[in-house]
Amino acid sequence: MSSTSSLDVVAIVGSLRRASYTRALVNAFTPIAPPSLKIEIVGIGDLPLYDEDAEADPPAAWKAFRERVSRADAVLFATPEYNRSIPGGLKNAIDVGSRPYGKSVWSGKPAAVLSCSPGAIGGFGSNHHLRQCLVFLDMPVLQQPEAYIGNVAKLLGPNGEISDDKTREFCTQLLRKFDAWIQRQRR
Repeated sequence: MSSTSSLDVVAIVGSLRRASYTRALVNAFTPIAPPSLKIEIVGIGDLPLYDEDAEADPPAAWKAFRERVSRADAVLFATPEYNRSIPGGLKNAIDVGSRPYGKSVWSGKPAAVLSCSPGAIGGFGSNHHLRQCLVFLDMPVLQQPEAYIGNVAKLLGPNGEISDDKTREFCTQLLRKFDAWIQRQRR
């Protein structure tokens, strides 16, 4: 684990699209995050589908992903909503990190969940489905503020910044609360 002055936070972005709104929103967190949060997006697009038979000789991508998440102090999950749930790539990353049984890299790691959508309800369904997974994974999840960012396409400026003042303030508060949550869990 990192020192208390700097917290290593991995961000798992559920959208695989390079220009996704979810990825853009997480990238916009860097200038508004407390200095103690060092947020790094960890890619999930190259993770082979989880298959227990492959555990005898796990793919290199699984090993690297598990190792990186293991080193982190906390996890920020950011997800769009696909069919009222989380995208398949995100579910696969969760499965890869949770195995082999009894060696989950997620267990005990403080987490926060952010969902966003071009639509009005901000990924409410995906946010709650993801939270169900995190309960089973034994991850203490920040409960408040709940983060559903609707109409996200209208909230991001041409340079990727959060252009809407209310949304920027909300995200700043979310990151401050997440910072305090991680510190609390480390005691």
